[in-house]
Amino acid sequence: MEFEHVTFDLPHGTFHALQGGDPDGQPTLVLHGFPDHPPTARPFLAELGRRGRNVVAPWLRGYAPSPTAGPFDMAALTSDVLALIDRWSPGRAVELVGHDWGGAITYDACVTAPERIERAVTLAFPHPLTFISRLTHPAQMRKSWYMGLFQMPGSGWIATARDLAFINRLWRQWSPGFSLDPALKAELHERLRASMPAPLKYYRAMLRPGMLGATRRMSRPITVPMLQLHGANDGCILPQQVDDRHRFAARRALEVVPHVGHFLHLEAPEAIAERIAAWAK
Repeated sequence: MEFEHVTFDLPHGTFHALQGGDPDGQPTLVLHGFPDHPPTARPFLAELGRRGRNVVAPWLRGYAPSPTAGPFDMAALTSDVLALIDRWSPGRAVELVGHDWGGAITYDACVTAPERIERAVTLAFPHPLTFISRLTHPAQMRKSWYMGLFQMPGSGWIATARDLAFINRLWRQWSPGFSLDPALKAELHERLRASMPAPLKYYRAMLRPGMLGATRRMSRPITVPMLQLHGANDGCILPQQVDDRHRFAARRALEVVPHVGHFLHLEAPEAIAERIAAWAK
């Protein structure tokens, strides 16, 4: 299934995206995480398209060729997504699928503008307040060590040094046993070099006052139906181990998927797309 490179002129600049699937199908917006971009997910996007979705997957703010200028607080990131929804699917609510940081934006979009989202799926990211509450857990602290590194001056150089060896290390740790196709890996590395250090500024924004506004918003129950999928072998974020049903006021399902890690939709694109399709029926 072919996906074309398209652009959207939004308030923050020209955003680039991949678009394909069923042009008459359910509008589905797929948001990538760190350190990633839409082309690595082509097999997953194609599987969504085969299941009746009209799919758009943008390069998020901070990721070339979309604008790499900030700010990078959650409100700014969410405003890009809502503007894209208004531009691409005016008058029709979308299915929103977000992985990692794209998942964090998905939660925020659901509490900021629930009327624009028909249903949502998050991959490898629990409810943000649930995640924050787990950051003091020793096992999660060990997995999240890189967040502290990214606060340091020069961390952009560290991330890109020696042919992005640091980024490659994160991929290996986060999805053990998974290897990205060499051509896709080379394309990702090229885009990340063009983007740095902007992707790291997401993490720096976490410690700034703007994050307090997102925390207050996320205290409101989510009224959008939501499916949460998490890889059992995730080496970045622990599968959810606490009961947070009170954070959801609509239909919600939580599934831990065996034999996959943090990049679960890349490791098992058909299986993850099928879980989403089955839940959405």
